[in-house]
Amino acid sequence: MKNLVLRSLSGIVYVAVIVGAILAGGWWFMAFVALFTILAMVEFYNLANAGNRGDNPTPVVVDVAGGLVLSLGLTAMALAGEAPWVTDFSASVIQGTLLLLYLLYLLVRPIVQLYTREPNPLVNLAYSYMAQMYIALPLGLLAYITTVPDGWSLLLVMFVMIWLNDTGAFIVGSLIGRHPMFPRISPKKSIEGLVGGFIFTIGSAFVIKYCFPQYFEATSIAALAAMGAVVSAFATWGDLVESLIKRTLGVKDSGRLIPGHGGILDRIDSLLLVAPATLLYLVAMNLF
Repeated sequence: MKNLVLRSLSGIVYVAVIVGAILAGGWWFMAFVALFTILAMVEFYNLANAGNRGDNPTPVVVDVAGGLVLSLGLTAMALAGEAPWVTDFSASVIQGTLLLLYLLYLLVRPIVQLYTREPNPLVNLAYSYMAQMYIALPLGLLAYITTVPDGWSLLLVMFVMIWLNDTGAFIVGSLIGRHPMFPRISPKKSIEGLVGGFIFTIGSAFVIKYCFPQYFEATSIAALAAMGAVVSAFATWGDLVESLIKRTLGVKDSGRLIPGHGGILDRIDSLLLVAPATLLYLVAMNLF
């Protein structure tokens, strides 16, 4: 009972942080991106490089700094249009500075590896660059979703759909799950759970559009339902990708940061694929 209460409370705090950051926008949203980038990247490096880095924290510090430049740089560029103090000139300066800083990271990182005594330097470099693309880039792309019509509303709905997909998959899979979906990587996931998550997510699109039409004036019910399909598919793949990483490294949870839920990567695994996939879908929808 105590574990259930702790799990529920930590889940409420987690959801409140995300919803609050989206509703507040601006600097609060940037703070959210920065926090999740730091936590997820540190957790990933501790997980992936356990026993390889020794006591030298320098590569992790450099990698997290690079990840912050990437995620916050993308966020700042996406939100620049909302800041009244940002002129076209200052926006260009900011973008150029961030680009140079990230190029500096790409230049310095392999040099840092020369001066660290690690048994698998190439493996560690691969992990370093993987985290940039797997964690920092998707988190940085979140803000670009807000640049499309109904952007902030769609960003919030994307998170809601991710959570409902997980909920639907868990409920249906627990009740009637019989056929394994991907036994090699995640034996407990079932095809029935996959369908349940898909139905929950698509269904949420109709409920949300019906209950809150004023927040989705530029988004049709068909477009919202299609977005639900994209979210459901990539949320499932995102979960499986993280399961593949953990199974390869021989661990059950990515960490213990969130009581009852595991690590931060266990919570945002779906998001890391859903964010870029949703952005691509929304951009394509508005182009065509």
